[in-house]
Amino acid sequence: MERSLYKRLNQTKFVKTSQEIVEMRVDGMDCNNCAMSIQRFLERKGLEEVLVNFQTREVRYRRDDELLDVEGVRSGIRRLGFTVVETHDETGHEHHDHAHEHEDKARRRLLFCAILTAPLLIGHLLMTFGVHLPLMHNRWLQLALAGPVYLVGGLYFGRSALAGLRERMLNMDVLIFLGATAAFAYSMVGFVWQNPDYYFFETAATIITLVLVGNWLEARAVERTTTAISALTDLQEESAHVMTKSGTMVSLPVEEVRIGQHLRVNTGDKIPLDGELIDGNITVNEAMLTGESLPVERGVGEAVLGGSIIASGQATYRVTAGYKDGTLARIIELVKTAQADKPSLQRLADRVSAIFVPVVIGIAILTFLLGWGTGYATATQALMNAIAVLLISCPCAMGLATPTAVMVGVGRLARLGVLIRGGSTVERFADIERMVFDKTGTLTTGDLQVDQFMVSEGEDPGAVRRLIYDMEQFSSHPIAGSVRAYLLKEDMNEAGGQLTVTETPGLGLRATNEAGDQYYLGAARKLPPGVEVPKEAAVVLLKNDRLLAWLSLADEVRVGARTLVQSLAKESIETILLTGDQQRKADAVAKELGIDTVFAEQLPDEKLQKIAALSAEKPTAMVGDGINDAAALSRADLGISLGGASAAALDAAQVVLLRDDLSLLTEGRKVAALTLRTIKESLFWAFSYNIVAIPLAALGFLNPMWAALFMAFSDVVVIGNAIRLKGRKA
Repeated sequence: MERSLYKRLNQTKFVKTSQEIVEMRVDGMDCNNCAMSIQRFLERKGLEEVLVNFQTREVRYRRDDELLDVEGVRSGIRRLGFTVVETHDETGHEHHDHAHEHEDKARRRLLFCAILTAPLLIGHLLMTFGVHLPLMHNRWLQLALAGPVYLVGGLYFGRSALAGLRERMLNMDVLIFLGATAAFAYSMVGFVWQNPDYYFFETAATIITLVLVGNWLEARAVERTTTAISALTDLQEESAHVMTKSGTMVSLPVEEVRIGQHLRVNTGDKIPLDGELIDGNITVNEAMLTGESLPVERGVGEAVLGGSIIASGQATYRVTAGYKDGTLARIIELVKTAQADKPSLQRLADRVSAIFVPVVIGIAILTFLLGWGTGYATATQALMNAIAVLLISCPCAMGLATPTAVMVGVGRLARLGVLIRGGSTVERFADIERMVFDKTGTLTTGDLQVDQFMVSEGEDPGAVRRLIYDMEQFSSHPIAGSVRAYLLKEDMNEAGGQLTVTETPGLGLRATNEAGDQYYLGAARKLPPGVEVPKEAAVVLLKNDRLLAWLSLADEVRVGARTLVQSLAKESIETILLTGDQQRKADAVAKELGIDTVFAEQLPDEKLQKIAALSAEKPTAMVGDGINDAAALSRADLGISLGGASAAALDAAQVVLLRDDLSLLTEGRKVAALTLRTIKESLFWAFSYNIVAIPLAALGFLNPMWAALFMAFSDVVVIGNAIRLKGRKA
């Protein structure tokens, strides 16, 4: 079943079509604050499904020209101070290079400011201990050191702050810019008056430098957390060896290779594109794509995945998917989308941040007016207290907490072999309290074996087998595949007349031949009155409501299923078996696995109703794989599909296991829970820090330099906690 993943992923639309979803690349986004400015602008215009990822420089939204056309979006983004790049690189090759370039710029900016700030800061600290350096009291030297730092900070933070103000949006760069500008302007007044009591050049420089420390740490985090995408994009081959009709070999860029062309691959090569082997046998390493650690054998007629590496062998294969439509491209697209999506916790933090900045500015103004007006502090001290409030309240940690953790968590899940649709899915995955399983193909292997095959007396066995085989060609259900495989080994008549076949998901197939005879091939339930079949019959064939044949099936419980159910029970997660199979078989599987609640012989609409009722009671996940599971997967709080699932199930699911291995579900849920816990820890720290620090700053217990230092420390805590997720035990 694993190999069907390749076809299924290529059939599945993980993202909307280009006519519905607009994608563009935006340069100049250096931090999460930049992304938030763009996102708020687009959402204020009424656009929906807005995703802005500053790590990959991507902006996406659902197009609605009545609200704002594409050119209006571009103009608005430019007014915010960013550059819209006309061409969008679909491959994503440059994302990690951009992260490295961004980190390099942040480091150079920080080093420049730190070198100039260090003498000012050291001189100030020595002065507090009674050691005076006469040279450092020189106003011209202080201006020469602090001026360039303020210029760098003013350009860096001021651009974002002023752009936000133009769009009537207050972001956290406004707090930084106001704090640094107030300290520098106050110092310039003292410079003109030649009054050292007004010199706070070291404060202005230190503010900017310490905030740049946080920016550099954020850039470092981005470079480290984009490794999941960069590792996948590194698997994309740039050229392919194409065999022409004359038999010669030519090398072409993969973008120019077309579906149907034949490619040649050898030991050590990366397979350039998805395809199907037509000659040779190879052993391929698919670890980076499916998480399967051991190489797998592929022979003629089997699918190969673009990006996998040939461990041994050589082969020729036919291309089945283009460069932009292959499995690897879709996996990269899914990971990128998932890392840009936000859990509800982050959406709450974003809403808080949106009102936080104007509230803080108000508190800072009150701190100055009340402190000076009541005589609690001098004008100078009151101003310093107000600046400290601006700086210590800067909600960097709230903005950094979730994006960094989500990028690490989604990347870790992808390497594990669990594709997840977004940060909000991570949250739902971790909060699930009940898990509902389909049986055939999910808890069991789906590799059904025909146990008994009985033909009614007087019927031609060869003709009956042929009829069943022809009808089963119209179904992709696992049972249909097993029946076809069994019949191919048996004697069958030659193909008969033409059949008109329709399928009722969850029930079976109905067909009409040229003579007008009506056939039913499907589940042995809800049969016409008078039709009796043995209780062990799983599939029956009727002709004009008369029994022609029946067969029973044997299924094998999937490896790891019992361990999964036991692990869920230990975490107090309720497990339910929901299947269209017979009650007797469902009860046997449930008993073997330790599942207490069973709903059997359920049609698709009944499954949907049951899932709706269960989801209304508590957060419920549905794990399935068949066409008849698609509706239930969509209706559940969380739909989980195995890698060998049907295209409909993959399209409906929010979580896709790249291998038909239920142990991935156990480990994946642990990583999701760990990611959510990391987000909660970071947000708790960010909110608690601000609640405690603002009053201290307003009352004068923290000067601006200490406030900036604590803000930088807060960034270190949040980013460090998120990056630590990469190696923490789930």
